[in-house]
Amino acid sequence: MPRLILASQSPSRLRTLTTAGIDAEVIVSGVDESAVDASTPDKLSLVLARMKAEAVAVRLRKTERAHEDLLILGCDSVLYFDGEILGKPSDVADATTRWKAMRGREGVLHTGHCLVDLRSDDIHEVSARTTVRFADISDDEIDAYVASGEPLQVAGAFTIDGLGSPFVSSIDGDHGTVVGLSMPTLRTLLSKHGVSITDLWR
Repeated sequence: MPRLILASQSPSRLRTLTTAGIDAEVIVSGVDESAVDASTPDKLSLVLARMKAEAVAVRLRKTERAHEDLLILGCDSVLYFDGEILGKPSDVADATTRWKAMRGREGVLHTGHCLVDLRSDDIHEVSARTTVRFADISDDEIDAYVASGEPLQVAGAFTIDGLGSPFVSSIDGDHGTVVGLSMPTLRTLLSKHGVSITDLWR
């Protein structure tokens, strides 16, 4: 059976796989996400996901692992809010401004998934989306959350599985999409490569 490589340093994505019974190997892509642009949030999430997966594939093809049965998963998330595509905040002021705009409102979190077969170079990709409704939180809560540093590390300046979870009122869609890796989407991608997700269970 193939082995799954996660082309991401996100602990949330790795934890999602582990919880689902999959032991993935992590190889960080090193892709500069800030240098990429696209016209729509779903396209941007897919471009970034593919760049991550392909960057790791290129690296592995230059090693003795080039002929191993490996599937490389790249994921990336962006938030579409108020007509803007938002990745990670640039600094504390940016994160604070975003949260003051987002509180009490909703946005759509897009997560691109790209799966590359190292040996055949077959590529399949899907972008998943989930609507996120934010709580109407206070200035003090915003300041405390931004001061924690967490919003600076994630797309949209929030998490649903960390300190930011109390500030998300509800979602419409897959919880995993907001975390950064949708397991139903991964199952679909694996099937396109002729692999059942149960084959990857430890």
